[in-house]
Amino acid sequence: MTKPASDSAAGTRRHRLRIIAAAVAGTALTGVWAGLTVVASTVPAPASLGTREAQSVRVPTGDAVRACAGPARLLEGSPVQGDPQFSPASKTAQTSVTGIVLSDTQGTLPDTSLTPQSGSALRTLPGQPAPPGTVAQPRAAVVAGQRVDGLSVLTAKPVSGSAAATGAAVRFEASDGDLRGLAAATCTAPSNDQWLSGGETTVGRTSVLTLANSSATPATVDLEFFGDKPLTQAPPSSRGLTIKPGSSASYVLSGYMPGQANVSVHVHSSGGPVAAAIQQSTLRGLTPGGVELITPAAAPSSRQTVSGIELQEPGQANALAAKDGFADARAAVQITVPGAADAVVQLRVYGRNGAVQLPSGGVVTAKAGAVTEVPLTGLPAGTYSVSASADVSFTASARVPRGLSANDPLDFAVAAATQRIGDNHVVAIGSGGSRQMVFGVPDGRAQIRAVPVTDDGAMHPPVTLDVAGGTTAVLDVPDKVDGAPLAGYVLSASGDAAFGSILLKGDGNAIAAATIVPAAAAAQTMPVTVGY
Repeated sequence: MTKPASDSAAGTRRHRLRIIAAAVAGTALTGVWAGLTVVASTVPAPASLGTREAQSVRVPTGDAVRACAGPARLLEGSPVQGDPQFSPASKTAQTSVTGIVLSDTQGTLPDTSLTPQSGSALRTLPGQPAPPGTVAQPRAAVVAGQRVDGLSVLTAKPVSGSAAATGAAVRFEASDGDLRGLAAATCTAPSNDQWLSGGETTVGRTSVLTLANSSATPATVDLEFFGDKPLTQAPPSSRGLTIKPGSSASYVLSGYMPGQANVSVHVHSSGGPVAAAIQQSTLRGLTPGGVELITPAAAPSSRQTVSGIELQEPGQANALAAKDGFADARAAVQITVPGAADAVVQLRVYGRNGAVQLPSGGVVTAKAGAVTEVPLTGLPAGTYSVSASADVSFTASARVPRGLSANDPLDFAVAAATQRIGDNHVVAIGSGGSRQMVFGVPDGRAQIRAVPVTDDGAMHPPVTLDVAGGTTAVLDVPDKVDGAPLAGYVLSASGDAAFGSILLKGDGNAIAAATIVPAAAAAQTMPVTVGY
């Protein structure tokens, strides 16, 4: 088909335009390359480039978060594993949270809030600048004995570009009902890896694990269990548990590990970090046997130290433990070995006056993949620490019973192995009953410095302890300092390794223990290298 004349002429014009454009483009590219050649000639050759040191760039600081366990609750019915229903513990049960947030060195306080797991704030403390016209000095914001009826979270904004130093603790107490007793727990920073030790699922013992996700990211959780004997396979429904942001879930451990005198749980999450705690309680027939809130112990290591172990008169304690149903009314250390090899463990027990000898000699073989119980029977009454070392990694806790008559309501505490005390641990204690901080120093010598913090936010002159190696020291906590109720301490240690726990006692046989958690991390930096 012959094209129209107009199309042919148009095609000729387009062809000429393409030729002209190509020529212009070629000229332009030649100019560009010439320019690049000139520029390149002014750039030093790679061999002449100087080596530039990596520059430290500060990592943005996030909020300081301390997640607090909720009140002890009675289970309704006989739930299996997850989704249990709860009822109030008693008419007299009270649960409160005490929190402390430190200022920077100039006295500037960060915005702070105590909120339930979901819902509006229970308490808000607006940030405050340093007081004008005064000598710069640190101070604190204090949430004193705030009543709570569920899980709660203490959150503090960064201050002066660093994470705020915070500490909080929850206290539960009831003088009637099946959960009669005292329970306490330090509020912990959510984590992706945690170890809890001190559970029990024999008849009359109830162990409930609660996982709380206060982050904005879903958490997928795997539970690894350890009991009296090694498991051949993981219990059903113990992997891939989903905890939605701003939510929590509870799991009855007897559904996973029934009939175990000793239970430990490794909680590992991907995605959002979670806070883990176990509510452990005992009921012997119609007589309450105690309640405790268990929070994470130190991660497995070849050395562990547990402090805050109070032993009763040995003759009466042994007689009670010999009665039917009272085997767990004796003090004992639980050793959890997560690896594939048995652990040969050397235990050392030392009190205020030095070391005491375990009747068993102090050397035990702890089975791999299981929890081994080491009784602390036969030792004189007093306050002790236990240090343990082994050829493989393990974690540890201690059960500390109180009460010597089978006819009376008993109680117990669970003291966990802790990390070495460093600098500026914010230790919230709160009010009520007898309160002590118990320190164990395995070797050498350590100096403990405890700065009292009162409810009005004032920080007072420090209390110092010089603790010899192989001894346990006890700091009795006063109700008030300079007329103001005591909220807690800022705790530091120097010298050789020192470890500590909080030991609380109430009316009757009420007793509880809480850990001293790691201090706030310092501002972090990362090296960044800029190159060609």
